[in-house]
Amino acid sequence: MEIEKKYTLKYLPEPLSDYRKIEIEQGYLLREPTVRVRKANDRYILTIKEIPQDVSEEAQEEACIRREEEFFLSEEAYRTLLAKCDGVILSKTRYLIPLSGENAGLTVELDVFHGYLSGLFFAEVEFPDEERARSFRAPDWFDQDVSADYHYRNGYLSSLEPGEPLWYDNGKSL
Repeated sequence: MEIEKKYTLKYLPEPLSDYRKIEIEQGYLLREPTVRVRKANDRYILTIKEIPQDVSEEAQEEACIRREEEFFLSEEAYRTLLAKCDGVILSKTRYLIPLSGENAGLTVELDVFHGYLSGLFFAEVEFPDEERARSFRAPDWFDQDVSADYHYRNGYLSSLEPGEPLWYDNGKSL
């Protein structure tokens, strides 16, 4: 089960070079349920995500809750599936930023997009359970909770056409 919250940011923590990073390329074979292929550094992964039927709408508004299964692929299988993806292939750098204090044990996944989405960035935090998600206190560099805003879903972002007007400015909704 994946339980996460997503946020726009007031600013990027500096210097980003202090944090471990993952170069990501990903495409979508299907958006609902989500079937995604991803290259994360030198790993190739097929991911299937869907909303569990036993999760209430109220719980979904507090955090994105998805059943998630991952399968490792060969590079050849990844390239074959990537060619069959619908929409644009996303490219981003993900910085892994450990939190401390009351949020100790949690990690911010800060996504900085490249290509036609250059200038977009946002943060996700995954939680071990719903209670931890409900009690989460966002760091001061976080801005709006956009967990329920479909504009920030990678599947949606991959459906946009390059050159299409975008809704964001430096990671913030307009």
